[in-house]
Amino acid sequence: MHRVAEPPGVLPQAADRLDTDPRIRDDEVRVRVERLNLDAASYRQLHTAHGGDPDRIRAEVAEIIRTRGKMHNPVTGSGGMLIGVVDEVGARSPLGLRPGMRVATLVSLTLTPLRVDDGLARWDGRSEQVPTDGHAILFARSIAAELPADLPPELSLAVLDVCGAPALTSRVVGSYASPTVAVVGAAGKSGSLSLAAARRAGAKRTVGVVPNETEAARLRASGLADEVVLADARDPIALAEAVGDGADVTVVCVDVPGCEHGAILATASGGTVIFFSMATSFSAAALGAEGLAADVTMLIGNGYVPGHAELALDLLRAEPTLLKMFQERVETE
Repeated sequence: MHRVAEPPGVLPQAADRLDTDPRIRDDEVRVRVERLNLDAASYRQLHTAHGGDPDRIRAEVAEIIRTRGKMHNPVTGSGGMLIGVVDEVGARSPLGLRPGMRVATLVSLTLTPLRVDDGLARWDGRSEQVPTDGHAILFARSIAAELPADLPPELSLAVLDVCGAPALTSRVVGSYASPTVAVVGAAGKSGSLSLAAARRAGAKRTVGVVPNETEAARLRASGLADEVVLADARDPIALAEAVGDGADVTVVCVDVPGCEHGAILATASGGTVIFFSMATSFSAAALGAEGLAADVTMLIGNGYVPGHAELALDLLRAEPTLLKMFQERVETE
């Protein structure tokens, strides 16, 4: 809380502005930032708000960081994560980091003190990954992982940005006996990893829901889903009909609002819905389930499960088609 500039009395994630002083306390770590990864919901909102104009997108992101001391989108409430090189480690830091280590932070940019020194000049504003130069501060309760030597850093960043999704999917699927699992937004980063995790955890049948034929073709080619269906996740009836008999576990990985009721309708009585999208309205989910008399458990994917980074990277290495999907995505961006 000593890094909270305003208002007083709140934790860093809830703060309007953080203190980015590069001088660290003895339980902090300073990281020289190389690249940010904006979360998908935040980038989509910025892209929509500015009509896709990359200069205006870049200017707003730079202004958010400058005024808030962190990357915290005021509309979506979400941020992202970063990679960089450890500069300095406080004597009492429990994170196990050393100067010179190249790391990815596994905590949100919405609570990470951040300053950029280049005005984001090297970013073209056209993708979620933002090359930049600056520094970030990690707290004693932050989480960071050393980047693996066998993967390009941009690829590692794309995977680690969403590593909480497959980890929680694996935990939930493993609590059922041979469940049917539906993943909404299945061709994206968190969706494709969640499909792979569900299969490994014992899913009897996996259904990948995508919005268009381009993504459907990509997902069919990967072989990650037993069945690929097209549906607009914002249309509750269409989504439920596309999934068919209710799924035991429905994983929502889309980056647009308005998908709550469809996910609930697509889930069988006694099933579980996992919301990983920061575009989710949790009041809409709760009230919608009540109004539909839906006996489902609804979980917020909070991005942290012990061992989540290792699980996601292992899935990527073990599934050649998953690795190919991520490589193509990173190259396109």
